[in-house]
Amino acid sequence: ISDKSLPDTLFLTGIPGLEFAHIWIAIPFCAMYLVALLGNAAIILVIVMESALHTPMYLFLCLLSLTDLALSSTTVPKTLAILWLHAGEISFAGCLAQMFCVHAIYALESSVLLAMAFDRYVAICNPLRYTVILNNTVIGSIAFVSILRSIAFVSPFIFLVRRLPYCGHHVMAHTYCEHMGIARLACANITVNIVYGLTVALLAVGLDSILIAISYGFILHAVFRLPSQDARRKALSTCGTHLGVILVFYIPAFFSFLTHRFGHNRVPKHVHIFLENLYVLVPPVLNPIIYGARTKEIRSRLLRLFLLRKIST
Repeated sequence: ISDKSLPDTLFLTGIPGLEFAHIWIAIPFCAMYLVALLGNAAIILVIVMESALHTPMYLFLCLLSLTDLALSSTTVPKTLAILWLHAGEISFAGCLAQMFCVHAIYALESSVLLAMAFDRYVAICNPLRYTVILNNTVIGSIAFVSILRSIAFVSPFIFLVRRLPYCGHHVMAHTYCEHMGIARLACANITVNIVYGLTVALLAVGLDSILIAISYGFILHAVFRLPSQDARRKALSTCGTHLGVILVFYIPAFFSFLTHRFGHNRVPKHVHIFLENLYVLVPPVLNPIIYGARTKEIRSRLLRLFLLRKIST
């Protein structure tokens, strides 16, 4: 397909059927985004400033907060501009860039959650070799491979949507650009896009969730064999925090994925768009709250940082 057959710009309409309520819908979206920015920035700041927190668990948490910031910041500012200012116009290249970032960052976050599950597995099942197995080189390698894997999986999306003819179609009922939303504008067969999208979802998010479930099977087996009840309680508390984050990430993703692939004509469009906004907003909002509330080290250092700042002012 030549560049001439591709639209110069696309127009994002927001949430179809709820245009009258756009200005009100944007208020909770904006509030959630601000909570996500402040919460994740606070987590990153505490981990960076406190050398005692430079351990594998907290380094992975820092990476999770970075991906959360990137995920919400890639989509929410444009969404708010659409809902509040009717600024739905976006260049086709800009739309492809946003699509790439959304899917790549989401795949990366899934990899980070898998790495965090591996961290808990090593910490509980092989505690004596924890710092040997998960040294800084290994953590760096895990981060690099995760980024590389995300780019490798998502890059073909760009070529798959650029090869399609669009026949002048340029209005997309959505608040941000994503692969199947763009592909459905085309006036050609998009079976390849559907199959590849499904393959990526199964190989990235699907495989990661299976590996996380397997690792937690081993973890729970090891936890219930611990002789001390206090040790069992502490291990389950740490794992419970991580499991909460996993559920917050995967549940909206699976709902959105299933409605997109199998309920596209059955699920109302505005419900589907809401789900797609939730899966880029809910994890960034709740992850720092879950870790801040349930992790003593994070909570105490956040309070200390806040009190020091208050005293200095």
